[in-house]
Amino acid sequence: MRVPNLLRLIYRNIVVNTDPGSLIILVGLPGMYLVFFGYGFQSISSSGGSGVSYLAFLTPGIMSFQVVMAGTVGGSMLWADRRWGMLSQLLVGPFTRLQYLMGIMLTSMLFAIGGAAVMLGIAYALLGTSPTQLFAYGVIFAAIVVGAIFFGALMLFISALVKSNTAYNSVQILLIFVVNFASTVFYPLSSGLPLVLRFLFQINPLTYVADTVRGAYSGTLSLTDAYQMAVLGVETVVILFLAVRAYLRSDVSYE
Repeated sequence: MRVPNLLRLIYRNIVVNTDPGSLIILVGLPGMYLVFFGYGFQSISSSGGSGVSYLAFLTPGIMSFQVVMAGTVGGSMLWADRRWGMLSQLLVGPFTRLQYLMGIMLTSMLFAIGGAAVMLGIAYALLGTSPTQLFAYGVIFAAIVVGAIFFGALMLFISALVKSNTAYNSVQILLIFVVNFASTVFYPLSSGLPLVLRFLFQINPLTYVADTVRGAYSGTLSLTDAYQMAVLGVETVVILFLAVRAYLRSDVSYE
């Protein structure tokens, strides 16, 4: 029985990105954030002295951060495959450009879901608690999937436009830093923040993912979370359209 081309591409992408070095970045780094930040700032209240431990506040944020880490997988793979001629070799075979694109996007989604599940397991080992309702898990992983598509498409869009390895890495690192720390992953949105930072928090798609995952994780979902996910859905459609258009117009190789 012949394995479908799309599954073969997904398998290839997973194998390429599961070497020890890649796993340390994709899973180890967020895991260390969770352990060191969680315990290091354990005394910090999550929202104005509510009594919720910082570790319990941080857990959904680190789960959400996986969408950014997984998004870098797709962008890095597209850039490297074009740089080293792998994309042109794949397209000479039985694979199409659309299959290659879908393979990358689905791989990013799988890495995001897998990474979030690992963080959930680590949090359970540290806290001894986890969501008890299936609906909560459904909302968490739905938010993770949408977030992974958004950031996967964003990284693909950047990768399709940038032709320098140094430039791509610089943009990616800067983007990860800004998106990560200008969001509610590590701390709640506060009126005490400078106006510019509050604005960045409020327009940051990672904030939408983190707030929704945190609401589902803690059982405090609200209409605001539904609104944020609706906005993220629209943004995802827009950036995915731009990414596909840039990808289809880009060269298959830099050689």
